[in-house]
Amino acid sequence: MRILLVEDTADVAEAIIAHLSRIGHTVDWQSKGNEAAKLVTDPYDLLILDVMLPQQDGFSLLTRVREKGLTTPVMMLTACAEIEERVRALDLGADDYLIKPFDFRELDARIRVLLRRSGGEATNLLSCANLTIDRKSRTASLDGMPLELTRREVTLLEIIAARPGRIFGKDELIDRLFSVDDTPNANTVEQYIGRLRKKLAGAGFEIRTLRGLGYQLVLLPSGTPSPSSAAAH
Repeated sequence: MRILLVEDTADVAEAIIAHLSRIGHTVDWQSKGNEAAKLVTDPYDLLILDVMLPQQDGFSLLTRVREKGLTTPVMMLTACAEIEERVRALDLGADDYLIKPFDFRELDARIRVLLRRSGGEATNLLSCANLTIDRKSRTASLDGMPLELTRREVTLLEIIAARPGRIFGKDELIDRLFSVDDTPNANTVEQYIGRLRKKLAGAGFEIRTLRGLGYQLVLLPSGTPSPSSAAAH
């Protein structure tokens, strides 16, 4: 999902970004607390905040997030293993705390837990009709058969399949799929939706275009083929 990373050590930040991007997440990076404070109201799925930052530390950013009433999951990063610091972060509203140096496998697992928790789910598997998405492996299958999807296609499918019936505007999807350094536009989203429709022949749902509003995943009555499936026969 879309993640804001606030970390002032460039090599650490670059390593985290490279890793999270490889597994399908979109990551924006800020190295200074004051600049990050301007972004925390954006629609991020997760905030990863280093404790020690120039201008404004991670605790101050965390306090700002919670004072605004935002429920975005927050993971704190620190090189300090003192229990007092961890307790302070949790009391201020942090959802998790990771001590540097850490193994990326642990970071991945903790992120999955936070994203599951925020979505009210108990496992890494997301099911929608005959579609299953494995958030751990970043793969998807239809009727048990694997789908050949790019990482970004999996992410887009995950976003809309997690909330059937909800309308997602193009701007919202752009915000959640791309970082501030990308240069997407409405046509980019249309192209991804078009590719998904072709690859989802036989799905128990369809992705509808609502002119002027955006896209909506709609479950089909049992036994009804999706439009893409019908067109293939």
